[in-house]
Amino acid sequence: MIQTDLRDVLTGLACTEAAQDRLNEWQQQANDEGRAAPVHIMVLALGRFDTVNLAYGEAAGDGALVTVAQRIGHFSDDEFEDGDWIAARIGGGKFLLAVREACSRERWQWLGEALADAVAHPIAGLEDAATLRLWPRVALMRAMPGEGAKMIFERLGQALEQAQQSHGQRVVWADGVHTPRGRPNAQLEADLLAALDRGEIEVVYQPQYSLPDDRLIGAEALARWQHPQLGRIGASALFAIAERADHLAPLSRHIAERALGEAAHWPVEMRLSLNVTPADLAAASFARELLAMIAASGFAPGQLTLEITEHVLLAELERSAAMLGDLRGSGVRIALDDFGAGFCNFRYLQILPLDYLKLDRAMVEGIAEAPKDLAVFRAIVAMSKALGLKTIAEGIETQSQRDLIASEGCEFYQGFLRAAPMEAEEFAALARRAC
Repeated sequence: MIQTDLRDVLTGLACTEAAQDRLNEWQQQANDEGRAAPVHIMVLALGRFDTVNLAYGEAAGDGALVTVAQRIGHFSDDEFEDGDWIAARIGGGKFLLAVREACSRERWQWLGEALADAVAHPIAGLEDAATLRLWPRVALMRAMPGEGAKMIFERLGQALEQAQQSHGQRVVWADGVHTPRGRPNAQLEADLLAALDRGEIEVVYQPQYSLPDDRLIGAEALARWQHPQLGRIGASALFAIAERADHLAPLSRHIAERALGEAAHWPVEMRLSLNVTPADLAAASFARELLAMIAASGFAPGQLTLEITEHVLLAELERSAAMLGDLRGSGVRIALDDFGAGFCNFRYLQILPLDYLKLDRAMVEGIAEAPKDLAVFRAIVAMSKALGLKTIAEGIETQSQRDLIASEGCEFYQGFLRAAPMEAEEFAALARRAC
């Protein structure tokens, strides 16, 4: 956790000073211990970001920076479950991501490209800007023994200047050695199709708990892919690859079938949460096919929650609402996921047949230290109750966060405080012990 006074006021990420302190700490530990995992760093710069403020106004620019920060946070949560990482805004449209874990050069290159892709995804809902796309450049490095934060920042800054002067390079290394793309997109997409055919996409489960009694109530299904060359690929990057390859529907179906089949063996009171993709809601047959999958698995539809994010709903909101209403009529519950990430359209709360608001980790990260953050959280919970919705908080990492959300009336939570995502067998055993 980053102290409140060491966080960027706008985005909630660490500030430059906090990033420098963490890098110096890691490098000193590597010098002292000799066995510490290496430190990998990347800096992502949004090209000519000042023109966004000029074209659309500072409010839209600030909103875009907040969205970029949240994408970096979600990406890091997915990819670095087992590593120690820090994300920071280091001025203007520049962001730093550093991780302390064993990582090949090819994997770090691919991660830089994947994060750039995630950041470049269109941003909608900003004031005076219908849809905005940002085009980042990324500088990568692996810190050498004895290098402090000042030298690391200087090397990355020089690499970024080089990248900005070269129209053809989006990702560069600070050591000056040219590295080809981590893996061509076409090959990666082919790898995914083969992995789907072989059933190699894994599903892990993030336990969810009720408040105030900390009772295990179920889990969210999350996709993982252990790529033979690149290592573990988390859900956000996995779905981005699937979207490029037009494999979203097969990937979503694979995850749903596998998760429903495994959840059918859980104690009957355990709930399962599944994420819904744009490809799912775009298919007129989605509701019918999902209900058929549920019936075939033997899992009770009343124990299933579908989680939908704002970007899934950008088009055809009324049609999506009708489809979700049909599913809700069959007992399935509906949650609006990542609430508070970016500019939420409150019209969703009026039109969609919702049961839950699932609060983005950005909504809870600072509530134990910052009175303003706690006031915002309190207002969201009050609004949720007024609408007859229950709240789920994600990203709970400390006991103080847990105690505060319980005292404010939040009903459910998930996060590393209680449990990290786990394999199916491990969660099934945890569920049996809880019942």
